[in-house]
Amino acid sequence: MAKKQFKAESKKLLDLMVNSIYTNREIFLRELISNCSDAIDKRHFMSLTDSSLAADFYIELVPDKEARTLTVRDNGCGMDKDEMENNLGTIAKSGTLEFKEKQKTDENLIGQFGVGFYSAFMVADKVTVISRKAGGAEANKWVSEGADGYSVSPCEKADAGTDIILHLKPNDEDCEYGEFLEEYTLTRLIKKYSDYIRYPIKLGGKTLNGMVPLWRKRKSEVKDEEYSQFYKDKFYDYQDPAKVFAAQVEGSINYSMLVFVPQKAPLNYYSRDYKKGIALYSGGVLITESCSDLIPDYLGFVKGLIDSPDISLNISRELLQKDRQLRAIAISLEKKIRGELGKWLKADREGYEKMYVEYGNSLKIGAYDNFGAKKDELKDLLLFENNDGKLVTFSEYVSRMKEGQDNIYYASGVSADAIKTLPQVEMFLEKGYEILCLKDGIDEFVVKMIENYNDKKFVSVADKNAAAVSDEQKAELDKKSGDFGAVLGKMKELLKNKVNDVRLTARLKSAAVCLTSDGEISLEMERVLRSMPGNEKINIGRVLELNPEHEAFGKLVSIDVNDEKFADYTSVLYNAALLQENLPIDDSAALASLIVKLL
Repeated sequence: MAKKQFKAESKKLLDLMVNSIYTNREIFLRELISNCSDAIDKRHFMSLTDSSLAADFYIELVPDKEARTLTVRDNGCGMDKDEMENNLGTIAKSGTLEFKEKQKTDENLIGQFGVGFYSAFMVADKVTVISRKAGGAEANKWVSEGADGYSVSPCEKADAGTDIILHLKPNDEDCEYGEFLEEYTLTRLIKKYSDYIRYPIKLGGKTLNGMVPLWRKRKSEVKDEEYSQFYKDKFYDYQDPAKVFAAQVEGSINYSMLVFVPQKAPLNYYSRDYKKGIALYSGGVLITESCSDLIPDYLGFVKGLIDSPDISLNISRELLQKDRQLRAIAISLEKKIRGELGKWLKADREGYEKMYVEYGNSLKIGAYDNFGAKKDELKDLLLFENNDGKLVTFSEYVSRMKEGQDNIYYASGVSADAIKTLPQVEMFLEKGYEILCLKDGIDEFVVKMIENYNDKKFVSVADKNAAAVSDEQKAELDKKSGDFGAVLGKMKELLKNKVNDVRLTARLKSAAVCLTSDGEISLEMERVLRSMPGNEKINIGRVLELNPEHEAFGKLVSIDVNDEKFADYTSVLYNAALLQENLPIDDSAALASLIVKLL
């Protein structure tokens, strides 16, 4: 029979489709099985009004190593000669889409672009399609060896449905095409891409696919052990997940979600090498194993999947169009996971705190990132250690505030123990105020971004205007500052390259001295910023504060400001302040010699 030319275009178009649109050869099987599923869906739909078309539906794979062929068979709606001409002879003409438009059905039929079938030419140098339309008596054979054209001729076929016979290409340096005839390869591909096709996919009498996705079952129908096993098998973790979030979301956009929180963060989680993303399915067919667009960075620790019938795909199904459906799912999913985290916090505090130890910084980054765009949505999920060593929420802190306390007080340092020994903290603890211990590098940046909680402002205990000092104390301090102006001035002169100011303070109790800053950037923030490349020389303007009631200050003022001993005492006090803040001292050997000298 004479060969016919493809109606739509030329060898160049088919070459482009095979070599450019599809980047992964193995997805040919996903495409063909999806087409089979569509064909069965159509016959099932027609059988609702014509019972003679009802059948025990299936998809079958038949590898033949000797003939080097792989047959993909279904007992779906099949095609007559005209449909073969129209559907297979015209590139980018979709019988599925046409059927959907005619029937006005919302049933999820995957192959809506008409090019998935041609992915067969990525692995086959010849494709034969034998088909008999359901309810019809004749069968036809369609044969093509590529873009040069095709032929259609009558043939025999006992039952309705379609056989797609791929004659695989010879093995070459790019691909071992013969592997697609191996049982283990076919099983792997079905499990990876088509495990949740609703009809049985058979190979040698064995059903390869699970058919009913775990995420489409009601929660009451699924045991915790099933979720755990699915998670461990899917994401290669030896531990059970810390938490499972499963839901069917309906509304303007519909999707099923099955999301897991791993117990432990991977070693590279906070590095640039970590790749976030969750698997995306459309009607039970895997589209991509990791879709980063669905998950914001601060939730990058979750694993799982989304299955939605509402996603618009491009013609290869490998790349998603940046359309409103995908954005809508991403927004909804983010909100849903935040809500589940909030429920977890209230229902299982111990479990939530364990999770927070692993991923708390990620949530903090989410609250800080993009100029605090998500701070209001995330602030109630954040925990900070208090001076009693307990993790607390902002809400819990505010509920315990002392009468007359207007601010939420915090202190920053390298550890909670170090923070509690800071001289600035002592007076606040003496008044019974709870202190939030900000020990992670991002913590102070986060609270400054949030600014306030329930109209209670976040204030550092190192802030010169912290409310722990009364008006009477301030007045007395101003008087003493005037009396000892010469002493403070000389100290400032001696420390001119180290501090911006030297002044008296009323907030120190047992300590003689402390370091603070006048600006928005604290000493701890300076430490964090200096750890970043390019910021090593950043200077926030340190202030040395002295306790006028301490005996060390009494000794200092008894010495003439021009005496060498005055300079020695000044140096010792400054270095003592550095040590209290866990900051590096300028010259440890010189300091040791100076201490010995003063002794």
